[in-house]
Amino acid sequence: MAPVVMHTAPMNKSMPHQVIAAFAEQANLCEAVGSPFTAAILRSVAATLNRNTQTGRAILDWQGDPMADALKLRIAGGLHALARTGQDLELSALYKGDTSDMDAVLTRVLAQWDGWLLPWLDGPPQTNEVGRSGMLWPGIMKVTARYGPQIELLELGASAGLNLNMDRFGYELCGVKAGDPASSVQLKPDWIGPAPTFAPVTITGRRGVDINPLDASRDDVAARLIAYVWPDQTARLARIEAAIALSRRHPPVVDKADAADWIEDQLAKPQQDGVARLIFHSIVLQYLPPESRHRVVNAILRAGAAATAQRPIAWLSMEFTGPVKSEAELRLRSWPGNGESVTLATVHPHGASITWLGAEERAG
Repeated sequence: MAPVVMHTAPMNKSMPHQVIAAFAEQANLCEAVGSPFTAAILRSVAATLNRNTQTGRAILDWQGDPMADALKLRIAGGLHALARTGQDLELSALYKGDTSDMDAVLTRVLAQWDGWLLPWLDGPPQTNEVGRSGMLWPGIMKVTARYGPQIELLELGASAGLNLNMDRFGYELCGVKAGDPASSVQLKPDWIGPAPTFAPVTITGRRGVDINPLDASRDDVAARLIAYVWPDQTARLARIEAAIALSRRHPPVVDKADAADWIEDQLAKPQQDGVARLIFHSIVLQYLPPESRHRVVNAILRAGAAATAQRPIAWLSMEFTGPVKSEAELRLRSWPGNGESVTLATVHPHGASITWLGAEERAG
């Protein structure tokens, strides 16, 4: 989930050198998490940008923070989408491995497809990364091991809601098998540390919220979701395609609303005895305005303070905790009790790997 920031928004104007520096920083991050091709695309775009096109001018004169607004990934998504359509044969060939003259190809494409690419700057990426369920599921088993198998899921920043179907995915977590072994979505992250403890999970209810929810049953929306996945990460592409197909058989409910308004409303609703209410989110809080983030936290803490053994509350978060964006932390707080924040694991932001702390859990 992320607030939509239009390229014409009346915000503090970036300097061109800040924009170019943001492209370089994002390219380094892409390389660090295993996407050298996306890194090369971003470096090439930065090297070839000029003011001869609307897209070039909009990027170089960006109204806002190019890093926080994910400006680089907006244009990267547009280029990937165009390549996938096959409308530009040279660009499609580039994305299939012909990188002999990337700068020349992108210079032409940015000029020739200016009007097609410009709208991609209007909103931030919504990747709805399915691999994150492989990070979240062992945390969910922690909750059901403590409170019993029945849980109600409430997801903040759900995008298309693909991860609301996480019980319909299959998991292999350091030899521990969970979920649906016959699912078309199978998650087996690289695992460091002790194996998690298996616990059965029964989801009794599920609902999400997003400021701009996406309907993955529409082909154009599905194509947009896929375009935000980095093209050289074929396992991620296969996962999201399978998860979209699954969501069409089991459509998730994602409300269009402000996250703070929504969670306050959801937590005010009656909770069923014997069912743990689990609020979760993955790489979302950084996109919320400070006031909304404060309200979300306070709403969860108030609900936690009122929790009982019959109506427990749990809060599972997968978020960046420092300036380095190549690693996130999986944290759990639960009530009744003191609601201490416990760091369960450090994780790859796309779900490729996890370092599970297990018996070595530490307070966060």
